[in-house]
Amino acid sequence: MNITTAAERLSRLMALVPWLMQHDGVTVDVAAAHFGVSREQLEKDLWLLIVCGLPGYGPDQLVDIQFWDDGIHVIDPQVLDRPLRLTEAEATALMLGVRMLAQIPGSHDRDALISLTTKLDQALDLPEDLPIVVESANPAVVNTVHQAVQQGRALQLRYAGATADAITERVVHPRRMLVDPPPPALLAYCESAGAMRTFRLDRIQDAQIVEKGQDLAPAGDAAVDLPSAEPLQRAVLILDPQVRWALDVYGLLNPVAAPDGRVEAELPFWDPRWVVRLVLGLRGFAEVVSPPALRQAVAVAAEAALAGYAEPATG
Repeated sequence: MNITTAAERLSRLMALVPWLMQHDGVTVDVAAAHFGVSREQLEKDLWLLIVCGLPGYGPDQLVDIQFWDDGIHVIDPQVLDRPLRLTEAEATALMLGVRMLAQIPGSHDRDALISLTTKLDQALDLPEDLPIVVESANPAVVNTVHQAVQQGRALQLRYAGATADAITERVVHPRRMLVDPPPPALLAYCESAGAMRTFRLDRIQDAQIVEKGQDLAPAGDAAVDLPSAEPLQRAVLILDPQVRWALDVYGLLNPVAAPDGRVEAELPFWDPRWVVRLVLGLRGFAEVVSPPALRQAVAVAAEAALAGYAEPATG
């Protein structure tokens, strides 16, 4: 049985009441078809809505919906009588994202983005003096990075890291530009880390394309086995009900609910060590189904962790 995430259900619930008010008397089946859910799920949504309301939660402060054989009728929508507008913070984030995308080299239609920006300015009604501060990347760096991505060339970077107060020199093999979520970044295989990493464009102080035939790998290292451009692997996890929240937090894909309440879902990942740490952090409420090597790595890490709690030997 396919399931939706909490965020998807909340979005549907927020849109449901205004739509029902515009289609008074619509049947449960028709409403369910419109929102792409089963009749059973829509009825669950309606039962949830009628116990929601404003603080105080008395009879006159709850959403009142009647749904019988003659259709669905919204008696009291409380504050959900029309679609919600974006808050100023949400509207600003949306506008900022569009403006930032327009500055990133690539194949996107800049005329369309400029047109969208104009329409958003008119529709969102933001204050004219609203300040938006964006850390700007060096245009020369952006162009060099974009060229390397397009040509499949390696880059030598001078990069100011966020966690360590140091500027490092490193060779990376670009995969693609990332613009969502901002700030813009480069996804690349880093020879120093031996794994995929993201590099914020505004922290790249200098970028130079590595000339063909130039060997910049550390002396004695074997040839770099580069990952593919798409997510390297997908782990299949089974989550117990106690950690179902992980679906939303870690962006698991294709969740399927089992009769016992557990959920099976897929987790794209670059570095298996990250998945091991994630599963251990879920305190036994998550299980790796595949790939087998990752399942074994979790078992080994768990045994090593448990060994640290062994009773000390007594003489």
